[in-house]
Amino acid sequence: MASVTSATPPGAAGELTAGLRGFREVQRLAYACAEAVAAQLKPGVTERAAARMQREWLRERGVRDWFHLPFAWFGDRTAFVDFRVPLQFFPTHRELEPGMAFILDMAPIHNGYTADIGYSGCLGLNPVHDRLLADLQAHRELILREVRERCPLREIYADVDRLMVRQGYANRHRAYPFGVIAHKVDRVRQRRWSPTLFGFGTQSLRGLASDALHGHRDGWSPLWSPYRFSDHPPQPGLWAVEPHLGFRGTGAKFEEILVVTDSKDPQESAFWLDDDLPHVRRRQEEKAA
Repeated sequence: MASVTSATPPGAAGELTAGLRGFREVQRLAYACAEAVAAQLKPGVTERAAARMQREWLRERGVRDWFHLPFAWFGDRTAFVDFRVPLQFFPTHRELEPGMAFILDMAPIHNGYTADIGYSGCLGLNPVHDRLLADLQAHRELILREVRERCPLREIYADVDRLMVRQGYANRHRAYPFGVIAHKVDRVRQRRWSPTLFGFGTQSLRGLASDALHGHRDGWSPLWSPYRFSDHPPQPGLWAVEPHLGFRGTGAKFEEILVVTDSKDPQESAFWLDDDLPHVRRRQEEKAA
């Protein structure tokens, strides 16, 4: 993506390029959806209903295409307990209960720009969930620091694993297909008809497959995993990053876009696309308190 070459973080050496502003706008739209739906959740609401609420909220605001359709996970499903096959990720009839953790995950495409976000919440009080959210901040800091140091993606993945072990948690993003902690996102062409396949937009799947093909020839992968194909430095572009912690049947994560550039300036070589997100504001408020 050419715009990534000259992009600089807001508040640092300059402003976002027009292209990056488009990605930030759709990411904010997705998080606004997550907060709006989370505010409507109550005991008895099912995962399927929560996923439908996300779809309807976004469609009312012009979303017609998806990297993937919305997901919702409640209770021990937030930690992917006993997940063995991809079909288990899809929303179920599991009902939300008081004190139960939940995750809303959606990847809308709007005006050709893609976002992929994960929002962790809880219906009422849950000290374990609160602790998970607080401890995720260390992973956000570690990932940014080591990407700026141009550590191989596989090595950063291992360092995230080690940090989770020190914190006393289990790595739950390893349950995703290929064990990914992140994947590249890009612009897609707007179309009137945007079909999905197994919950994923066909345009986005084609784009990811094209990246995988070109990356294989050049020695990199659009999937950030613990395997050898991710044993390369961070590739310039936009990465949807989602460290996912699990502890005794409770899971929590964030997912947001990390911008990687080819700048030699460490501060501009990588930065989170937006620091005005719910999980970031929560941590700032905790520090202020």
